[in-house]
Amino acid sequence: MNEIPSEKKIVGFYVVAIIGAFLIMAALVAAIKHYSKPADLNAARSEERRKALAQIRNENADALDNYAWQNQAKGIVRLPIERAKKLTIEEWQNPAAARSNLISRADESVKKAPEKPSQYE
Repeated sequence: MNEIPSEKKIVGFYVVAIIGAFLIMAALVAAIKHYSKPADLNAARSEERRKALAQIRNENADALDNYAWQNQAKGIVRLPIERAKKLTIEEWQNPAAARSNLISRADESVKKAPEKPSQYE
């Protein structure tokens, strides 16, 4: 008869130990969350970031919607995105001609590019 109460005590001890382990883990997780939480942004920093984002969006909108020189010496012009789409669609109405035009432009750019010495020479 002495064995039955001692087995109950052992099972009870294991249950208490498991519950205690879970409570300790919960406390550790809560402590890590508390100490690793980043500092809140103050209002001035938040406003500064908002202005920077607005400036970037304005610059991108300007680049997408207006003509400008990319490299005036080489004659490279930046087109508005809508105009570039229309030109591409018009050019590719005849795929064979567009492909040959693309290949000839690629060949010209390769001819103009300075030769790089081989890394094995």
